[in-house]
Order: sequence, then C-alpha cells, then structure tokens
Amino acid sequence: MQQQRQQTARRSASSARRFVKRNVGIALAVTATAAVLVSAPSASAGTRHGTGDSYSRSVVTDVRTAATFDFGAGEIPENITANPDGSVTLSMLGSCAVCERTHGPELMRISASGERTVLVTGQVGEAISGNARGGDGTVYYALWAPGNAARNGVYKLLADGTPQRVAALPADSGPNGLAVDAAGRILYIADSLKGVIWSVPVSGGSVTPWLTDAALAPVPTEALPIGANGLRFHHGALWISNFNKGTLLRVPVTIAGAAGPIRVVTGGLPNIDDLSFLTPFSDVVFAAQNGSSSQNGPDRVVVIYPDGTYKPVLTSADGLASPSATAVRGDRLYITDGGVPEPHDPKLQTARINFPALLAGAAR
Repeated sequence: MQQQRQQTARRSASSARRFVKRNVGIALAVTATAAVLVSAPSASAGTRHGTGDSYSRSVVTDVRTAATFDFGAGEIPENITANPDGSVTLSMLGSCAVCERTHGPELMRISASGERTVLVTGQVGEAISGNARGGDGTVYYALWAPGNAARNGVYKLLADGTPQRVAALPADSGPNGLAVDAAGRILYIADSLKGVIWSVPVSGGSVTPWLTDAALAPVPTEALPIGANGLRFHHGALWISNFNKGTLLRVPVTIAGAAGPIRVVTGGLPNIDDLSFLTPFSDVVFAAQNGSSSQNGPDRVVVIYPDGTYKPVLTSADGLASPSATAVRGDRLYITDGGVPEPHDPKLQTARINFPALLAGAAR
C-alpha cells in the first residue's frame, strides 16, 4: 500500500511538472505576442501587400450574423460595447440621413443567450450614438438631440435603470463616441460637428473643451460632414477617428490631465467610424469603414498595426452593410451594421480572430 501511494505521488508530481511546464510555455508565448503587438514608432501608413497577407488568408474567420434588426422601425445599430458577462450594449440610431424619422432611438442590451432588453428610448428626431461602460459597470450613452439644448448631451444609467444627464452640450454640437479614463473619473466625448473632444467628471458637471483642433473637424463639403467620431481611452491616451478625413489619431493624456501632442497613427481610410483594440495591452486596432453611409468609400473592417500599416479583414463580400463599430472580447470580434443601403439589413455580426494570421502580419 505504501509503495502504491509513493507511485501515485510520483505520478502526481510528474503531472504537476508537465502542467507547470505547459503553462509557463503559454505564458511565455503570450508575453512574446504582447511584445510584437505593443506600440511601435509610426511608419508610412498604408495597406500591406504580399502573398501572406492576401484576403483569402484573413485575420478573421467564421463570420456569422448574431442578431438582425428592423430598419423600418429605426433599429439601426451604431455603436457597441462588449460586456464581461457575455452581453453586448447597442446604440440604435432610430433615424438616419436617408430614412424616415418616425421612430425614436434605443439603447439595447442583448444577453449571451440572445435575450433583448431595451434600456432607454429616446424621442423621434434624436439619435443615440456612442455608448461606453465604466470600470464600475456604469453605462453611459450619447444622446444627439439636434437643436435641443435641454436634451443634447451624455447620460448615464442609475442603479434602477433611470437615465441621468451628466453632460449638457450646446444645441449645435454632435455628441458621438465616448470613452472613460482608466481611473474611471473622467468621461470624454467626441463632438462630430465642432471638432472638439469634451471632458466631464463621470459624476456630472460642466463640460470642458479638452481638445479643439482642425484635425478633429469635419469637412464641410462632404455629403455627411462628420469629424471626430470613434473614441477610446487606451494606454494613457485618447484614440480618435476622423470620419471625413480618414485618419486615426492618438492624443496622450498628460499627468495634469491635459492633451498632449496629436499623432496621426494612420490615414487614407475614408469614413473610418468606431474602433476597438485587440486587448487592453495591445495597440492593434480593428476599425470599421462605414462607406455606404455616405457612398464615399468601401464597407470594410480593417486591422491597423502599431506602425500605422493596415489591411482589410472583412468587406461587403462578408455581409458588411454600413459597418459602424467593432468590439473585441477574447478571440471574438463583433461588428455593428447599420444596413443603410438596400435591402436594408441592419445586423450584429461576429467573427473569430485568427491569431496566427494576425501575428504573421504584425511580424512583417
């Protein structure tokens, strides 16, 4: 019996050593991956070429439609947040430039099992654009109420689900993308009309023009004049997309909380909309190009590497129709499609991230 126990102990110890060795290897691989995907000095932005980067060997695979919506009822998804519990929070525009303004916008949560819950309903003529989740789980959303200073701004949901306005914005501003800083204290708001990033304490108060710059402004001659659009706080900086100018910008936040110098991460991406990062520790970006919303460019999702180079990973051939935002959770990529062009098929798509293909592209 004693000998049997000793043999069992030896087998257990051997198994433990194999387990540790295997997981140390995984940890080292993750560390190596992070080293490849962290920030690098900006290079000349552009698409990647070469047989290893052909679209047929995409960075994402297994594209599926996770949910469909009713365009005629104003269910036009604009923005998305992937939540830790497996649910997603979607902003529904309720109206758009080419559809009848007969339905109010909605903020909707879809559970991991597919159950839909409408959290907030706006008024006809308004739009719910960006939404974000604070570190404590608080949900924030931008309500774009043109010409209505009494409602235009950013709201949060209280514990009982009641909306409370935390940032009142001028009637002629266009609140769009939202971001919360790492400390969970400051909320940033991309103003798509004024070329401004506003800031306000998450508890509410007077908004401050945190950054005003021509790089954030729209192009007035465009059919859909939209400037600063997508917004993310990441690695101590705000990352901002300019829809009309096709640029992705990075603005560091100084120790004092002010805006540092603007750096153009990449350009040449007309109608770049909202964006997300591969992980909290990686500067690899998945960005939506919402071309069919203004007939000014392709409908694509592109992966942007830290050196500013990029390549398409999804196109209209994958069912994209006015893609407006992306979100990442684990190896899952989420895409919202507004469905602006005929046959008006707004939907939520999912895909799997092909990490070997992603890393192969990053290594070039």
